[in-house]
Amino acid sequence: MAETPLRVAFVCVQNAGRSQMSAAFAERERDRRHLDGRVDVLTGGTHPADNVHDEVVAVMKEEGFDLTDRTPREITTAELESCAYVATMGCSTLELDADASAVTVRDWALDDPAGQDMDRVREIRDEIRARVAALFDDIEAELPSDD
Repeated sequence: MAETPLRVAFVCVQNAGRSQMSAAFAERERDRRHLDGRVDVLTGGTHPADNVHDEVVAVMKEEGFDLTDRTPREITTAELESCAYVATMGCSTLELDADASAVTVRDWALDDPAGQDMDRVREIRDEIRARVAALFDDIEAELPSDD
């Protein structure tokens, strides 16, 4: 019988910068670690923007990601409560009942890349890459072995 995938979500208000970068890096980590089918990656915002910020699209392209077709979306409390991990970007208005939920919430407190100069956006991107890799180390340790 197939196990239910562990869900991880990346959330910010607009879902147009940090959370989109996080989700892209998480999808790559999932693939690199051969966890497809074992980890679901979600992203969303509490008040989504119309599109991913141009500066985010540009710096992610440098890393081999094409975010031009990604559309910010709203994420529901029910979706978040179905997750094992939720990473917020320091701007969240997230209201999860921590006592009633098995969700581990991590607030990464990252600067918003919107309107920043490209060097600063790259610094934020690189910090996100490192945090996502560390989160996947924790996720991998939590998942049962394939053996």
